[in-house]
Amino acid sequence: MRFYENHFVPRLVNVACGMSVTEPSRKRVCADLHGRVVEIGFGSGLNVPFYPNTIDSVSAVEPADLGWKLAGARLEASPVPVERSGLDGQSLPFPDNTFDTALSTWTMCTIPDAHAALREVRRVLKPGGTLHFVEHGLAPDENVRRWQHRFEPIQKAVVGGCHLTRKIPALVQTAGFEIRDLDTFYQKGVPKIMGALSLGCAAPVIP
Repeated sequence: MRFYENHFVPRLVNVACGMSVTEPSRKRVCADLHGRVVEIGFGSGLNVPFYPNTIDSVSAVEPADLGWKLAGARLEASPVPVERSGLDGQSLPFPDNTFDTALSTWTMCTIPDAHAALREVRRVLKPGGTLHFVEHGLAPDENVRRWQHRFEPIQKAVVGGCHLTRKIPALVQTAGFEIRDLDTFYQKGVPKIMGALSLGCAAPVIP
């Protein structure tokens, strides 16, 4: 299983998440990134072509060595400096108040403890910083949700622990964020059980 997760899953994710249907969402979610950015679940660098010129640097958090290797050509073409800076989104190796913005795309579905990862993102964001995310999760329609629950065990086994039924907006809010902008929709060209997206921006709640 470890061989499968290390050598096959990153290639599968690179192809599945690299489909052209994801590009409009990547462009939207990256548009307002600026300053120092932390990206959790960097994968094979599929967001790199959409980084705006308002970014100073990106600290990439990615556990899969193969994912980082697959990002090579995108990294070479990037005008934005990107450094692999961590392996585990649940325990970020950065001081508090380090980053201006954070990015998460199709990542919260797979992190074992997504709540812990979001708390870590909240910790490393500067005051006034924002989290920008696009994630798939629990669908708004009951019929689709029933199929998501049926298919989820297969999805988790095939795609490295990927969940279909996580409530993304609720996860973000319970980790201490206020959602400032949110769009929920089905991604065109993708089965609804996998394409129920939440795209938004959130800021840490000030105690």
